Amino acid sequence: MTPLEILALIVIVLATIKLIVFLINPKHWMKVVEKTLCGCPHMIVIFVVWAAAVLWLLLTELTIVHIFATMLFVMPLFALGFAAYPKETQAWAKKIIKDKNLMKKTWLIWLIWIALMLWALYTIFL
Repeated sequence: MTPLEILALIVIVLATIKLIVFLINPKHWMKVVEKTLCGCPHMIVIFVVWAAAVLWLLLTELTIVHIFATMLFVMPLFALGFAAYPKETQAWAKKIIKDKNLMKKTWLIWLIWIALMLWALYTIFL
């Protein structure tokens, strides 16, 4: 199997597990969410390393431009999930925007996004 096929298989397995657990006992899935979104510094490191490893594997067969184009496909899928709960999503977004420590809490993801966007723009135009 190619790296892309392995990554696709991982997504399929994880999504299947999530779907089964969610259909059988949604409260059990909440335990997973609480553990992974605990705000713990070690989880941030795990997420960054995970993202970097996946990006490295993706780049064995794709360019950063391909990856960005694929993100445009994934974005509306995420939006569909949020659209199912408009009031809750809007309340959550308003709460985040009001946070006086917003940039302090999110600087790393902004830095990563800016670096990736600059890389994609460089690849497209130069």
